[in-house]
Amino acid sequence: MSPPITTCATADPLDVERSRTARVLILTAGFGEGHNAAARALAAAVEAEAGPGSAPVADVFALAAPRLNALSRRAYLGLINHAPQLWRHTYAWMDRSALVTQSFGLLLRREQRLLAMLLQRDRPRVVLSTYPIYAYLLARLARSGLPTVPHYNVVTDSISIHSLWWRAPCDGWFVPNEDSADVLLQAGLPPDRVQVCGFPVHSFFHAHEDELFPPDLAATGPAPAPRVLCIIHSGNRHAEATARRLLAESDWEVTFAVGRNERLRRRLCALAAGRARPAQILGWTDQIPRLLMTHHAVVSKAGGATTQEAIAARCPMIVNQIVPGQEEGNYELLRRHGVGALAETPEAIIAALWRAFADRGRVWQAWRSALAPLARTGAAREIARRVLATPAGGSLPGLPDPEPIGANPALFPP
Repeated sequence: MSPPITTCATADPLDVERSRTARVLILTAGFGEGHNAAARALAAAVEAEAGPGSAPVADVFALAAPRLNALSRRAYLGLINHAPQLWRHTYAWMDRSALVTQSFGLLLRREQRLLAMLLQRDRPRVVLSTYPIYAYLLARLARSGLPTVPHYNVVTDSISIHSLWWRAPCDGWFVPNEDSADVLLQAGLPPDRVQVCGFPVHSFFHAHEDELFPPDLAATGPAPAPRVLCIIHSGNRHAEATARRLLAESDWEVTFAVGRNERLRRRLCALAAGRARPAQILGWTDQIPRLLMTHHAVVSKAGGATTQEAIAARCPMIVNQIVPGQEEGNYELLRRHGVGALAETPEAIIAALWRAFADRGRVWQAWRSALAPLARTGAAREIARRVLATPAGGSLPGLPDPEPIGANPALFPP
């Protein structure tokens, strides 16, 4: 429930977060909230280390063609929400087809020109990208003779990592977990280029991880009420039915976050009226980190940002929807580590929560403990410190210089 990256508010597409002292240029895109969430966290971490103005953020796709980008985003959301199987086939085709990357030079000329202008204006020492297509644009700019700077991909997917993330060259890949690192290594990337730092989440998680947590379900005395957070995204097919079932559990404290769906918010307020234990019905909110840290479980789709923030908060997740392709790996990560459950109907959601909270939360406690090794709340700061230590024109300290672009055509096809 975070605001979008807004870097195109003025008529001049380059008149955005202008800084002659930029040290790290962060590139993102609005196709999935995980990319923007990671970019915001990275920018805040870099600025905390290097000062204000040191980490401009840009969505080159939105800047270069605002109307086309907005149309593309709506089409993407419509596809994943209303035609998920069609999206599954599209995602798989893009994963294996060379035609996709070959088309970038023709289809993304405006974006490439704008990216060149950003690089020439800001002259960053390092580029971080949370969206994979930038690596292709930067490679094309390098082949055209534009002076290059170190560039690192911050991978926002887990396990089901699209090949677009690694089929273009860059100086290194920051990945959220060891499971995802294994995928890149199996794809043939050099081990010294793949670094496990965690997913960049908001600094709130790290600042409050020792002081914010839900009541202990196993505490002696009267058992505390389990707290359930339900995050409702666009396209959720059973949102209202799930809400009715959750509200019927009168012994639970329930919080709903419905984003900008005001009609749904009003309906849920009406449903919750008169409930013995009051429920919170929230619209758009910037308090998701606090809510995750203070609730026992979250019911949500397996989006990249939501899944990683739930992990950072050590809040077990009941996954009620999986977008084919990129979100399958997010749930697989939870499944491999024995955390939470997949429950795609209201009845299954309630059953999973009852199982978690039974016997004073015995299963819930096991889930929460299993999340601890995955939670890397300081990931954004760690990545920021590593890239800020990069010498001008070089690679991360302690690592050999990467091969020049095109030096390994088998690994990095054109």
